[in-house]
Amino acid sequence: MTVEDWAEIRRLHRVEKMAIKAIARRLGVSRNAVRRALARDEPPRYERASKGSIVDAVEPAIRELLRKTPDMPATVIAERIGWTRSLTVLEDRVREIRPYYLPPDPATRTAYDPGHRVQCDLWFPPADVPLGAGQVGSPPVLVMTAGYSRMLFAVMIPSRQAPDLILGHWQLLQQMGAVPRELVWDNEAAVGSWRAGRPRLAEEFEVFRGTLGIGVRQCRPGDPEAKGLVERANGYFETSFLPGRTFTSAADFNAQLTTWLVRANGRHHRSLGCRPVQRWDTDVGP
Repeated sequence: MTVEDWAEIRRLHRVEKMAIKAIARRLGVSRNAVRRALARDEPPRYERASKGSIVDAVEPAIRELLRKTPDMPATVIAERIGWTRSLTVLEDRVREIRPYYLPPDPATRTAYDPGHRVQCDLWFPPADVPLGAGQVGSPPVLVMTAGYSRMLFAVMIPSRQAPDLILGHWQLLQQMGAVPRELVWDNEAAVGSWRAGRPRLAEEFEVFRGTLGIGVRQCRPGDPEAKGLVERANGYFETSFLPGRTFTSAADFNAQLTTWLVRANGRHHRSLGCRPVQRWDTDVGP
């Protein structure tokens, strides 16, 4: 089982409330494989089918079957094409090309139901922040905007590398006191990228989302509206938080930012007709 399968099984179970049998049918894996994925807190060893693999010769037949029946399980595809080699290698290829034949997922439309989506981005403040040992820099700020309530959360992190970025996510999710159904990201390298017309998460981020059992929506390149809320929040930080401030360290930056966010989340939000904090309890849910 790949990391992608492990993570998606956990998301379908936690977020979509799907039964084990339904998950197995959706992903074309056995019910025991689903049970094992739900039972393990750590991901399996990451594996991908290599280029030039034994599946290449039968890919046209796979595509024809998926064109007619996009959700056909890999096990059924194997039977239809007379596949007698490694099922894992075939499953990897089916998983790679299936998205091209699936109908549009209504979940990808912009929706701001309570607890559903949190948009994420990195903001690079144009400010000098002392980093110690005589060094000055402008480390990135991880920003999260809750879609339903418009609550803002942010923290300066040491770098945009995966370990720092993931730690920043943990910090902000702890502040929220809840985990959304889905995070929305662009093509930040530590998160993932679009390859061959489909999104692919970076390995460390795949493990992160599998641990939480959530979805991560990767915006298509050049889609300016996909995470407009958080991008507008970045502009708001730059015009309303930053002017006139000086900082003695990254910790001081975060302390000032945390204090300011209390006021920002308590302001009247014109498009909502209320303050974000007034919608937060509904966003978090019971």
